[in-house]
Amino acid sequence: MPSTTKWFSSSIPGSRNGRAPRDWSSLKGWERRHSVLEGDVRAIVETVGKPDAVGEYFFRDEYILNYLIGTLRIPYIALIDGITMGGGAGLSVHGQYRVATERTIFAMPEVNIGLTADVGGSYFLPRLEGRLGTYLALTGHRLKGRDVLKAGVATHVCDGARIGELEEALLDLQFACPEDVAAVLQKFHEEATFSKDAPFSLQPVLPKIQSCFSGATVEEIFRNLEKDGSEWALKQLEILKGMPPSSLKVTCQVLKRGAHFTLQECLTMEYRTVKRMYKEHNFSEGVRSVLMDRDNNPQWKPKTLEEVTSERVDEYFAPLPNEEDLEF
Repeated sequence: MPSTTKWFSSSIPGSRNGRAPRDWSSLKGWERRHSVLEGDVRAIVETVGKPDAVGEYFFRDEYILNYLIGTLRIPYIALIDGITMGGGAGLSVHGQYRVATERTIFAMPEVNIGLTADVGGSYFLPRLEGRLGTYLALTGHRLKGRDVLKAGVATHVCDGARIGELEEALLDLQFACPEDVAAVLQKFHEEATFSKDAPFSLQPVLPKIQSCFSGATVEEIFRNLEKDGSEWALKQLEILKGMPPSSLKVTCQVLKRGAHFTLQECLTMEYRTVKRMYKEHNFSEGVRSVLMDRDNNPQWKPKTLEEVTSERVDEYFAPLPNEEDLEF
């Protein structure tokens, strides 16, 4: 069993030395977990088609945990002090509280490795301001530090040097009520000094994100960016043209549907798409290009948007055969 899957299965409730009260749960440790998740992505690719294929249970276990986090009846606190991408995002964004530091880097890079926005991304991304979620999902743009809060991904911030102090303050809350947890988080949030007066780095281009990424299709988004013609727009167009066309189209559809779905419906939909996509050429090619050879020169199949028909996209969303759909 991959190390991340073991970690998933023991993530809730959080505790340390038996001190954590049972009426809240926390999760931390992002820098180390990022390398663990990267290793398991490789394991998924290397075992495709084998009897013990990691992907056959990895995504199922991951999505079920995402759902459990999103439906917890106690406060769940994610201390996202470091790299928070992919699986790390799914383990944080569905919780009630997400605390970022100056070291936090948040992104949804799935499209760049031949998959689609998953771990509940189809649920939380469309619920960010305007078309910001679509922009983050399609481009893989990285949010850093206080920008994670300003984008609506984090709920609080804390100076990185005080994360341990914050955790101790939370652990000292024996039989805490939700109001006590909220008060501790708010105190550290208000006392955080890093980038306190810095504006949201994406603020100047939010109108462009709204106008360009509001297209109903990937082709329309491309046309909007071309029509805009600004340096920023042309840069985003260049980024998108380097992504796998099938992942772009599936992701656009995933976000459109997810805007009207419950978290459970979103995870069921994502499971259908990812269960199919991880077995295809683009996922192994994306992992090779980004994580293994690191040449950033992927050879996608198909290569053009025109080759990815609407009928082909719909096939990714069909119920899985042999009662393989995700069960909660």
